[in-house]
Amino acid sequence: MRRRPESSSTAPDTSAKKSSGTSKTDEEAKLNHGIQIRTARRSGFTWLTLFAVIVYSSWAVYQYQYENLPVPLTAEQAGKRGFSEVAAMKHVKALTELGPHTIGSEAIELALQYVLAELENIKKTAHWEVDVEVDLFHVNVGATRLDSGMFVDRTIIYSDLDHIVLRMLPKYAPEARENAILVSSHIDTVFSTEGAGDCSSCVSVMLELARGISQWAHGFKNSVIFLFNTGEEEGLSGAHSFITQHPWSTTIRMAIDLEAMGIGGKSAIFQAGPHPLAVETFASVAKYPSGNIIFQDIFSSGVINSATDFQVYREVAGLSGLDFVYADHGAVYHTKNDKLKLLKSGSLQHLGENMLAFLLQIATSSHLSKANATVDDIQSSHDTAVYYDILGQYMVIYRQRFANMLHSSVILQSLLIWTTSLLMGGSTAAVSLAFSCLSNILMWIFSISFSVLAAFILPLISSSPLPYLSIPWLVLGLFAAPAFLGALTGQHLGYLVLKRYLSNVYAKRKQLSPAIQADLIKLETERWLFKAGSLQWLVLLVVGTYYKIGSSYLALVWLVPPAFAYGLLEATLTPGRLPKPLKLATLWMGLAIPILASAGQFIKLTTVIIGLSVRFIRHPGGTPEWLPSVGLSLFIAAVICLTLVYLLSYIHLSGAKTSIVLSTCILFALSLAVVFSGIIPPFTEETARAVNVVHVVDTTGGFGEKPNSYISLFSFTPGKFTKEVEEIKEGFVCGRHKAIDYVTFSVKYGCLTYDGTEEGWDESNIPTLDVVKDINGDKRITQVKIDTKRSIRWFLAINTEEIEDFTFNVGLEELVAADGKRSIDGWHTIQASGGKNAPTKFELTLFWLQNSTRRSDKMVQSEQRPLLRIRTDLPGVVTPKVETVLEKLPPWYSLFGKSTSPHTLSFLSSLPIDF
Repeated sequence: MRRRPESSSTAPDTSAKKSSGTSKTDEEAKLNHGIQIRTARRSGFTWLTLFAVIVYSSWAVYQYQYENLPVPLTAEQAGKRGFSEVAAMKHVKALTELGPHTIGSEAIELALQYVLAELENIKKTAHWEVDVEVDLFHVNVGATRLDSGMFVDRTIIYSDLDHIVLRMLPKYAPEARENAILVSSHIDTVFSTEGAGDCSSCVSVMLELARGISQWAHGFKNSVIFLFNTGEEEGLSGAHSFITQHPWSTTIRMAIDLEAMGIGGKSAIFQAGPHPLAVETFASVAKYPSGNIIFQDIFSSGVINSATDFQVYREVAGLSGLDFVYADHGAVYHTKNDKLKLLKSGSLQHLGENMLAFLLQIATSSHLSKANATVDDIQSSHDTAVYYDILGQYMVIYRQRFANMLHSSVILQSLLIWTTSLLMGGSTAAVSLAFSCLSNILMWIFSISFSVLAAFILPLISSSPLPYLSIPWLVLGLFAAPAFLGALTGQHLGYLVLKRYLSNVYAKRKQLSPAIQADLIKLETERWLFKAGSLQWLVLLVVGTYYKIGSSYLALVWLVPPAFAYGLLEATLTPGRLPKPLKLATLWMGLAIPILASAGQFIKLTTVIIGLSVRFIRHPGGTPEWLPSVGLSLFIAAVICLTLVYLLSYIHLSGAKTSIVLSTCILFALSLAVVFSGIIPPFTEETARAVNVVHVVDTTGGFGEKPNSYISLFSFTPGKFTKEVEEIKEGFVCGRHKAIDYVTFSVKYGCLTYDGTEEGWDESNIPTLDVVKDINGDKRITQVKIDTKRSIRWFLAINTEEIEDFTFNVGLEELVAADGKRSIDGWHTIQASGGKNAPTKFELTLFWLQNSTRRSDKMVQSEQRPLLRIRTDLPGVVTPKVETVLEKLPPWYSLFGKSTSPHTLSFLSSLPIDF
């Protein structure tokens, strides 16, 4: 609340003497006559209310944008041509009842049979003018290497895979066969989950879409291909084998991939392009458009260590398209909690209705062939798309070329305004700008410091370094509160420095009374801080435009509205005009559009980061426990500094500083008390800690030695096992005393037990690496025969500090040629998986580096890295000891599976350099 106070200006000389008791000359009285300074009167209640409204508005935007799901339709309500979530949920239920269905398992065969039967029914009930083709496609063997992402350092080998492919096209338009839209998802799951979200939900949506499309396709100009692949969870093998081996793949002009990084919620565009046709079409017809280029930029940066089939379609096949992802409840990803009861009502309806509208539009388009332009051509022409949705109701989309022009125009205008302002204000304005920038720097330093300090405190007072996983909103008190307090502290220090400088400037203006000078200094300082907030967004806009980052639209949104509001309500071109308090209307007008356009995105990003914390660690024990919380605290501090900088500039002249600081401290203290007391557990049965229990048979100690058998317990979630192993009581010893090399990663902290580990495995299953030929000529060549015995899932690491290149053969077929391989940390990995009939015998030919030498010194030999390392898994085999440990695990623990992690029985072996 602001009221106009009594004038603090001087009156005529006689009255001034009576009111102040000071003497003024007639000249001073004339100069001060009529000057009125309005001071800011902002009560604590007003500011707490204002802040609460901003927080509530941001929360409301998030709820409407991400939690507002459509009402599920029954089959009768949807009709023959519509999409019914109720019908799709029957498919989810049927697939999840099979349990985990990994490739090579009996469950995956049952899942394939179920999908095939449903597609045959769709074929029977399709419109009589629609040609429906169903193909059960078998893949014998294949290999791939990707140029980017998490598989960049490895060769992926697959064999004995089965996929189901469905093609629909108008019966009397055979030319439609030559241009197809691919809709793809995977049937297989990891071994640790029934996969309701990842990705039975996607498969079910595709089945229901296929049923609806079968009643529409007679009017299409292009065909639609549905690919139900297997092998995605083992290195994107299903997509690669289809693209490289199926005859229909040459007709595909656009690829749509459906994925999940959690379970349910709104399925949003995760990646798009590079050609903008797909996302532009989606934006124009989707009933509930959802997607933001922010997630695409983050994913492509490599911050999220994951991959989807869309990478294969884009990188190997050169296709453009869309990648959709479910991302709610990210903490359940690949755990036992990816189950049907957590799938939100309306999730399938949201994706299904959007996809149906999109497919009906794109399948009748005559421009589909244009979407097949090469990735390099599109990116070099800067013709990619910038896209983001507003409240899940409307999608804003424009080309990168237009974004460059728009951003450049705003940048030039901003620089012109700043230059004019500095020229009019002279050296005083330039120095004031410098001090206001210092205020921003201090704001960032203190905000980050306070928030990161809180992250360091958590492991000291909590049983888990991630105490907020089960209740994500705890991060408001744990990280947002100290970040806000630090931002206010840092900016206030800058405020005091700037005010002191302006005091020295105004002290030279003898014509103004001290009271008027004091008020003017405060008001001018407040204005400089507000303007400095727009300056930091201008810097981000310049950087984003230079590097052509699509997410830089955020800088535009947070720069233009506040600058416009300030220019409309506050700015003046009259240098002699005295400053007034900033109006609350300026703040409301300036923040309304930014909050509407981005508040939901910031909150969603925070929840995604929290979900990723469950599987944050790549090498268990290899990173500090506090690192995930520090990363989250840095993100929250950055959001606070970027978005609240305008609001903070108002607080320094208000009467609310004390109440705001006190309220923030209370919120932080209460959050710490909740964590310290353990009232809210960090993990629950529905938000479980990701762990692995592996029976390891290790023969890496040396030739002729007895295999070393033990149970390894480790977690990709930060934290110790101290209390848990006391309850399990199976002889586990935890620590860093023994690092275990699982070929694809290393466990540097975990728990081991050797008790009762002799049963459940056989030495005949230990893989062998036999050197059959070693030729020392101009170039040393070594041939190694590999026998993985019963294992159809294995990993082989090749020491690239010794080996320049290699070839890999299955029988007489050369799968991998000697064409140069990438490596990370001196290793190139071969990752293999397949069906029940996958081969288990291979031949590896190694080409040594010229400067590689054989060394026989025993001391040196013990320090050398091996030439080859291999891990084989026996999927589905649970030894008695592992079964006992699993039964004793707390209910808030869950096995965790991913493409590189071991199953419950693994064998380790190696081949030394001096074999």
